[in-house]
Amino acid sequence: MAFGDLKTEKGIKELNSFLEDKSYISGYQLSQADLDTFSQVSKAPGANLPHALRWYNHVKSYSAEELKSLGITGASPLKSATTTTASANDDDDVDLFASDEEEDAEAAKVREERLKAYAEKKSKKPELIAKSSIVLDVKPWDDETDMKELEKVTRSIEMDGLVWGASKLMPVGYGINKLQIMCVVEDAKVSVDELVEEIEKFEDFVQSVDIAAFNKI
Repeated sequence: MAFGDLKTEKGIKELNSFLEDKSYISGYQLSQADLDTFSQVSKAPGANLPHALRWYNHVKSYSAEELKSLGITGASPLKSATTTTASANDDDDVDLFASDEEEDAEAAKVREERLKAYAEKKSKKPELIAKSSIVLDVKPWDDETDMKELEKVTRSIEMDGLVWGASKLMPVGYGINKLQIMCVVEDAKVSVDELVEEIEKFEDFVQSVDIAAFNKI
């Protein structure tokens, strides 16, 4: 998917329009396409481009460990290439097998400081956050149910660790459509059962909610 030059306002506006009803550049979860597109964006989109900004912040939140769990290779958006290179050079500079006999007092001091900095850096390694990508089937009562309002009340549910994604209407039969909507949740913060219960509380619109797909990411 080409959006033109993403370092220009025109390119970012095209990206924002594309993401209006999508959570990712391709498919229902983060992919290499998102990282490739992210690398072309020079800075965070403005608040007047909410869809592009939401996507930008979501992609930026992934650590290297999370990318690896998705089978995506490459540097994490959390770190620039310059920072990554500098970190690698810092690691290479730590000589754990230097001979004490060859070190003078100043060299020993420098080595001690580098070892301390290296240990501190390792201890601050970000914790891997377990997430799941879920597709929900939200079923109305009949063909007279206002599906736009049904989607509106569904998306009105806010939880820490919950991000709503793309949606579409799927025919069920007899002129009735169901709402199929995707979301990403942090497993430690959001209970799927609780989320389903919250949606089903909108009894004027919702008959039932089923889980159509559930994938760990």
